[in-house]
Formats: sequence, C-alpha cells, structure tokens
Amino acid sequence: MTVAFFLRHACLAAAFPLGSALAQAARSEPSEPKEPAPTQLQRVEVQAAQRSDNDLRRQSTAAKIVFSREELTRYGDTNMSDVLKRLPGVNMQGGAPRMRGLGAGFTLILINGEPAPPGFSLDNLSPSQIERIEVSRGPTAENSAQAVAGTINIILKEAPKNRQREWRGGFNTAQGRVTPWINFTYGDKSGDLSYSLPVSAYQSRSLNETSVQTQSLDAQGGRLVQAARYTDDGEGRGFNASPRLAWRLGDNHNLSWQTFVNRHDWTSVGSNVVEVQQGQGPVSRDERYRSWGRWQMLRSNLHWTRNLADSQSLELRLGGQGWSRDAGSQLQGRGAGGQPVLDQHNRSYSEEQGLTASAKYKRPLWEAHALAIGAEVEYRQRNDSRSQLDNGVEQLPGFEAPFKSNISRLAAYVQDEWDINAQWSGYAGLRAETISTASKEPGGEQRNRSQVVTPLLHLAYKPGKGRDVLRASLTRSYRAPNLNQLLGRPSVNSNLYPTSGSNIESSPDRTGNPNLRPELALGLDLAFEKYLQAGGLLSISAFHRRIDGLIRSATTLETVSWAAVPRWVARPTNLTGASTSGVEMEAKGRAGELFPSAFEAGLPLDLRASLSFYRSQVAGIPGPDNRLESQQPYAVNLGFDYRATALPISFGGSMAYTPAYAVQQSIEQRNTQGLSRKFDAYAQWRFSPTMSLRLSARDLLPLEDSSSSSYLDANGNEQGSQTERRLVRSVGLQLEIKL
Repeated sequence: MTVAFFLRHACLAAAFPLGSALAQAARSEPSEPKEPAPTQLQRVEVQAAQRSDNDLRRQSTAAKIVFSREELTRYGDTNMSDVLKRLPGVNMQGGAPRMRGLGAGFTLILINGEPAPPGFSLDNLSPSQIERIEVSRGPTAENSAQAVAGTINIILKEAPKNRQREWRGGFNTAQGRVTPWINFTYGDKSGDLSYSLPVSAYQSRSLNETSVQTQSLDAQGGRLVQAARYTDDGEGRGFNASPRLAWRLGDNHNLSWQTFVNRHDWTSVGSNVVEVQQGQGPVSRDERYRSWGRWQMLRSNLHWTRNLADSQSLELRLGGQGWSRDAGSQLQGRGAGGQPVLDQHNRSYSEEQGLTASAKYKRPLWEAHALAIGAEVEYRQRNDSRSQLDNGVEQLPGFEAPFKSNISRLAAYVQDEWDINAQWSGYAGLRAETISTASKEPGGEQRNRSQVVTPLLHLAYKPGKGRDVLRASLTRSYRAPNLNQLLGRPSVNSNLYPTSGSNIESSPDRTGNPNLRPELALGLDLAFEKYLQAGGLLSISAFHRRIDGLIRSATTLETVSWAAVPRWVARPTNLTGASTSGVEMEAKGRAGELFPSAFEAGLPLDLRASLSFYRSQVAGIPGPDNRLESQQPYAVNLGFDYRATALPISFGGSMAYTPAYAVQQSIEQRNTQGLSRKFDAYAQWRFSPTMSLRLSARDLLPLEDSSSSSYLDANGNEQGSQTERRLVRSVGLQLEIKL
C-alpha cells in the first residue's frame, strides 16, 4: 500500500464526518412553523472558568509547564521552531528542540500525545494550529518513557465551544526575499456536535552561505588543506490542515475525530567551489547542483470516551498514519581548467504506514486514589530505496535495492494518583514497553528487540496555604535506537573519497549497528516553585541522570563489501555509561511584583528569565570536555512584554544565548560549537478586539554559526574540518482578523 493510496482514502474518510457536520448544521436552521410541542426542560450547560497556565502547572503532581495560545502567538511566528526556542529550558539546535542541554534524541516530541513520525520537521507546522504546548520534565506511565531529558507535547486545536472565524495572513522578508503565508480557522457548534477546520499555507525562501576548511593527509602522507565555499538558494512551499470533530453522544458518552495533513515541497540550486590550498589532493573544482523533494504526511485518530458508574471511565483510541519522502539531486563538477570531473546523481525514496490502538481504564481506588490501567499497540511498515551514481558508476552496488523494515511496539502500564491530603500528593507508575524491528537487507535479515520496564515516582508538597510547591521525582527512562542506527546500509562521501579507493578517519563512511541496546537512564529531579499573588512565578529545579549503555559513534578501519580496499567506517556502539546534572532557574511576572522597589505595581510590563547550568561526564573518555554530545555548559533566556495604556499598542523582545563549548567525542575525536545569540522583537497594534497588526523581527544580532571537528590518528597527525555559516535577519508583518 503506497502513501498516495493511503492519503486518498483517508481524505475520503475525512470528507464523510465533515459532510455530516455541515449537514447537521444546515438541519439546525429554522424551518416552517409547526404546531407547538409540549413544554420540555432545556439542557443547561455550565462552563467552568478556564484555568491559567500557572494553575495547570501548580496542580500537576509531575512537573509540567503549560504554554497557551497567547504565549505561542505573541511574536507572530510562522513555524514551531521559532516558538520553542523561547520556552524556558528548551534550546534549538539543527532544527530540533533539546531539553536539559541533551541531544535531540533524548527529548520526546509528541503531537496530540503520540510520537511525531521520523523525518517530520517542526518548521512545517504553523503555530496557528496549536492549542497549547505541555513541557514535562519527567516521564509518566501513560506516555512513552523514551524521555530521558523530558517531553514536549504539542496539542492541536480543539473543536470550539462557540462559533469561531479567524484569519491570519502576512509575509516575511530576509535578504530582499518576500515569502507570504496565510492561516484560516473555521469552527462552530451545532447541538451535540462541534467542529473546527484550521488550514495553513506558506512559502519559504532562503539563501545560505557556508564555508568549510578541511585538513587531512594526502596520498604521500603530506598535509592536505582544502577550502570549500557553499551557496544554496532554496525555496519551499506547503500546507497544513487539522480538522477536528467532537460528538456528545450522551451525558456520559463522547466521540472525537482528528486528522492532521502536512505537505512540503522544496527545490534548491547552489554551487560548491573547492580549492586545494596545500598538498597533493583531488583537483580544485567548481560544482553546480540542484535538488528537489517532497514530504507528505497524514495522521488520523478516533477517540472514544465513556463515563461509567462510580466515577469510572473508559477510553479507546484508534489511529493510522502514513508519510513519504521523495528527494533527488544532481551535481556537476568541473576542474580548474573547466574540464568535467564529476557527474553525480542521487535519488532516495522512503515511505511508511502504521496503525496504533490503545485502551485506558480509570477508576477511584479507596478514598483518595485514582487508578489507571492502559495498553498500547503500534505497527509500522517502512520501505527505503536509495541510489548514488558518480560518472555513471553506482557507488553502493547491491545497496540500491529497497530496504523493507517492520517496527512493532507493545506497551502496558498502571498508575496511581494519590491525593494524600490538602498539602501532599503522589504519583506512582509502572510501564513495560517492547520494541521489535526486522529489516530485510542485502546481507540478510536483521532483527532487534528491546524490552524496558520503567518504574516512576512523583511527589508534590504544598506548604502553608498551598500556593507554593515542592517537587521530587525518581524515574527510569530510556532511549531506543532509531531505525537508521540499526540498518546496515552505508553512506559514503563520494565527492572527495569515492568507493574506488580509500578514505580518511575524519571523513568516514557511516552505517548502522543491528546489535545496539537502548540507553537506560535513572533520574532524580527536585524543584521548588513559588507562585506570586499577581500571577508571577519563581522556580528552581535540579536534576541528575545516570545513563547506562550510552550510544556513541566509533570509527574503525574495516574490510567492507562496497569497496575493494579497506575503508574507515563510523558506526554507533554502546559505551559503558555517562552521568549528567544541572540546575534550572525561572522567573516571570509583572515587573512591579518581581522588583517592587524599582517598578510601580501597576506598570503593564511583564518580565521573564531563565538560567540553566549543565554538567556531564562520559565514562572511558578523557576530560575535561568529556561531556554528553551537544550539551552546552549553560543557557540564558530573557524576555519582556509591555502593553501601553494610552494607545492600543504592545511590544516586546526575547533573547536566547548559549556559549561556545567543546565536546571530546572519543579519545581521538574532538568537536567544538560556537556561541549562539538570538534576539527577536515584535510590536502589535490592536485596531479593535477583532483586528490587529503585528510587526516582528528575528535574529537582530546575527552571528556566524561556527563548528569544528578534529581527529588525531595513531601517528599523531591531526585531521579535521571547520565550518562557518552566515545567519541573516528577517522581518515579518501579520494581519489578524476574527470574524
């Protein structure tokens, strides 16, 4: 079954409930008068006041931070990456969010409580389709325990309780390139049915300039220095839609349906000028390339709930998803004299379909306990194919055939939430999860199976009148190896080192390891949160993680099937272990409440700040920089928002800063990352309660994004590369209308 087939039939299935919603809305219109019916009692719905983000945070036993739509849309962002980089305790690197300073794979990304599919980019998700974001610092039994650093749960827009018509449109500009975007949300309620249809469409354009200098050894053992200048001119376009229906089937019976559709197309053209500055190496050349691709995804879920007698409840979920990625590129290189030296063609295609099902039963237990028991099952089927031709010669003969993989996941859990008294609350959970993968490769069938049992404990204490909270958590979490880390398909840098010869340690081939084990982490978290009278918050938290079986890449010289000579190959492997600790501080609130001696109490100025310190050590690797990969020593986030009283104007700014740092990746390899400094600002003019205009600016203090990697071989010779990428400012204008 192809993704196109899945998308077509899922969209047809989506049309039926949407058509039913519109038909029911039409039937609710007044018709010709009839005889008066006997008087009947009308149902009256009482809606409780919506709880604030701080209320939701304070009432949760497990540490959780909630960010509402107001917080997410303040800067007029058009993608989720820009939103997440401003959240306390969250950093962005390489387009992926990270918590606790750990690599992206340690942070679990959920969409409506389900893991985001592989290859999904948050840059393609519009904040206008988000209801809220929940950031959890520790795992719970009802969600996957693959959250060593924490969990970011992105909740899509829910069906409204009242009529909703909202339109947002605007454009962004950077380097003289204008890109438009538009969002529209339609929602209403008719009797026991409520529905919403958020739709977004966007265009993106970028011009990236990167310079790379590499140092290695030439064939004679002398020093070889090469400099490359990359220029990439890219354009993308896409759309998102997340229709949702919610039926009230009875006083204790509800059914909801939500679908998320995402498609993104991109093209780019660019150049790569390579110059040999020292040594006897490949000839200097001038390369021109173009690339293209398409990503598309559809996910659809049904959620059925039934409230039973004695405060019991039953939930059932059924979902399906499919995604595909089709990409290709063509590169032509010419030598210093203009003669052709390289004609390269790449093509790759991946697709995946999957089904999920879950059940959850809740009931009170004794006087102050809430027991929940649940089970989950998931099955995914994936196909991958890839081809790389250099001057008409396949670089990986035998590996261009499709790889077929099956992934299955089974999980069961039990949890108990205990309101001990007015001040104490506790949570205890136990989750067992099994992940099995099977792949058919040219070398035969590869299988991997991991089973992890994770006990979880959370405790919250509210001293005094219960406004402040002390928290403690003891958890076990893990990170399972992803499919790419398990597959044995190699990836080679044939531009510099084709498979007809050998390569060097600093530019190895890469492949997977089917014998990888999950990384297991034992975690301790402590936190204190002080909630101020006017809505402000002060918090400090500390954490420690002990990780066993840490996965790191190891480079060795091997005899391989894709080359006639031995080549250096990097493959992931389990190390002994590692440990990491940190302290995170956060403050937010009105300026007059946080600094009463410096600001008036009624000043409409909101301040927020977060400061985090991290430290880690990897066993078996010499210090002092034997930290976990991509973990910065500290991070700072600052921001303010001001709402004028004489004019309908509000404005604000936000800054995120991380210092430069080095990571001793292995005994031989060392990586560095330059400092990052990002400053964004916005100004909003409200013409009326239903119309506003917002001006936003991003990366007002751009820096060169720099990184380097060095490798020391057995003879003491240093090889490596240094990369610098220029960042640019961007400005956006947004008009919002609520109809």
